[in-house]
Amino acid sequence: MTTLHRPKSAPLHAVALSLLLAFTASTTRGQDAMSERATLVLHHGHVHTMDSDRTVVTGLAIAGGRILATGTDQEVIARAAPDARFIDLGGRTVIPGLIDSHLHAIRGGRFYNLELRWEGVPTLKQALAMLAEQARRTPAGQWVRVIGGWSPHQFAERRMPTIAELDAAAPETPVFVLYLYSQGLLNHAGMRALGITAATPAPDGTRYELGADGAPTGRLLAEPSPVILYQTIGSLPQLAEVDRLNSTIHYYRELNRLGLTGAVDAGGGGHQFPDDYGATQELAAQDRLPLRIFYYLFPQRPGQEYRDFESWIADTASAGAAPRGYSLRGGGEFLVWSAGDYENFLAARPILKQAMDAELHAVARLLVGSRWPFRIHATYGQSIERILAVLQRVDATTPFDGLRWAIDHAETIRPEQIDAIAALGGGIAIQDRMAFAGEDFLARYGAEITAQAPPLRALVDSGIPLGAGTDATRVSSYDPWVSLAWMVTGRTVGGTQLYPQSNRLTRDEALRLFTHGSAWFAGAEDRLGRLEPGRLADLAVLSEDYFTVAEERIAGIESVLTVVGGRVVHGAAEFATLAPPMPAVSPAWSPQARFGGAWKRGEPARASATESAR
Repeated sequence: MTTLHRPKSAPLHAVALSLLLAFTASTTRGQDAMSERATLVLHHGHVHTMDSDRTVVTGLAIAGGRILATGTDQEVIARAAPDARFIDLGGRTVIPGLIDSHLHAIRGGRFYNLELRWEGVPTLKQALAMLAEQARRTPAGQWVRVIGGWSPHQFAERRMPTIAELDAAAPETPVFVLYLYSQGLLNHAGMRALGITAATPAPDGTRYELGADGAPTGRLLAEPSPVILYQTIGSLPQLAEVDRLNSTIHYYRELNRLGLTGAVDAGGGGHQFPDDYGATQELAAQDRLPLRIFYYLFPQRPGQEYRDFESWIADTASAGAAPRGYSLRGGGEFLVWSAGDYENFLAARPILKQAMDAELHAVARLLVGSRWPFRIHATYGQSIERILAVLQRVDATTPFDGLRWAIDHAETIRPEQIDAIAALGGGIAIQDRMAFAGEDFLARYGAEITAQAPPLRALVDSGIPLGAGTDATRVSSYDPWVSLAWMVTGRTVGGTQLYPQSNRLTRDEALRLFTHGSAWFAGAEDRLGRLEPGRLADLAVLSEDYFTVAEERIAGIESVLTVVGGRVVHGAAEFATLAPPMPAVSPAWSPQARFGGAWKRGEPARASATESAR
């Protein structure tokens, strides 16, 4: 039960006694001066603080956006101000708020209201039915687009849709379906809208598939460059400015629904700074962000990366204070486009361009000399070897000297490379791309290499700064519980067993990577990731107990109450009345107004919370 007054379970004489005991003996964990009082008290829960002792308590007291005290119900209730708000957790499990160390959150917010989400949909038949219904709802001049977050291996049919099936579902409405960064599908209405013919040139490293008749089939292939996919997405109609703001609001609430309270944003292809950051910047300026955004800048002009970083560094040197909860962290995930080793496991591993070494050396030296943290995309060990050689040369003349930096992805990283990254003071951010493309990787590289891609156990045991994330929204789902299930079970979303027990993580280890581990990549490990006195009060109350629920149910967990800085940003189930109000989805034909976001078990076609309330 949710209560907004002093709980009956704590009569006044008990409160007075506990106050006296606390004052004289200072028994409450992390207790500050007794004059400080909590404005929010959570009690009657199973609170996993995720501290170094793995302490579990029943209550939290919060003041000024930070955790004031943890302990028994009686101890935390004793810290309450006379007008404090009380929330009875009803025995539910509480964890630190999840932090995705590699999420394209700002870009995801730009497009969320435009996209039909297939993640978790159990059959291709259902996915196509959703697409057909959305085609009927979509006005002339607009598209139906399914942009990432799903895998054909999740479907009972175990296959991709055909172009004929897309045509049947949407004979007149243009459709674009993106499968990771491997390929895209256009129906014939989409090809007509884009003017694609047999004579249409494709960017280097890509192609339009042609049929036996010489005409384009509608299949766009990244071999291995995803530029053809970037360009297709970028050529589609965009949301109006007011709808982009609405889209971002709904996307961030969707992240809150899953227990996310922080995102380390990795920029992304086709995502220009500052032009495409407006909605998130507006929310930040108005103190309306419901999660903390730590963003890195990703240059969009191949060959001009040095100039972009030089300009950004100069601009930030003269910038004023950043809005609360919205902070620039540095450069990446691409530093130079010539270093991009695209993660298309349907194609052969790319060989980095010869120009990469000189281009990366110049940019990395600029960033290190300017004391700008950075991160760099690297999928394969062969790429990491060349990148490390460049960074070691930079360090020899412009010492890193404690500068925070990281490798992203690292599916086939080798032990000596982990050691070399550690020697330069770097970290590694891993994502669950193998949960969606593991079958493709297995078919190309075999079971032995797949079993250690990435080497989860070796990475954890190395002690290197390590964070977990999703790389959403285009190459995987933004649902962190899918990622947690992948690390714990070693299985893909299609159920394929990729890893032996020796390369899986315990539930505690996996959760630490999504909390305190990811906080390192935000430069906030001293403030986030643990529920301890003095840290920021970011937490999630779970729908099921992550620590004891059956493995196959981990991916279906969500948050029923999410708190950021002591402020409730999401509520469901018995906490639904605490949820902040939301605007209706706009435009009204948006897939989110009908289907909502990521699919959950037992929900054949989940409408958005906004539509359900109307």
